[in-house]
Amino acid sequence: MASGWGITGNKGRCYDFWMDFSECMSHCREPKDCSLLREDYLECLHHSKECLDQGDSISKKKQDLQGGAT
Repeated sequence: MASGWGITGNKGRCYDFWMDFSECMSHCREPKDCSLLREDYLECLHHSKECLDQGDSISKKKQDLQGGAT
């Protein structure tokens, strides 16, 4: 990933996030200064927040359906 090459031979989808994070880490005094950029990079890689949001909306729909059926 850090090479910049994606699976199709073009720039990887998270490469720009990686470059921002990497640049921040090379110039910061403490790693915690780059925590937001790290969070953005990891979200791009794993979509964890997006999955949580989708899971919440799915469970809400299930609750609505179960509540309406009884």
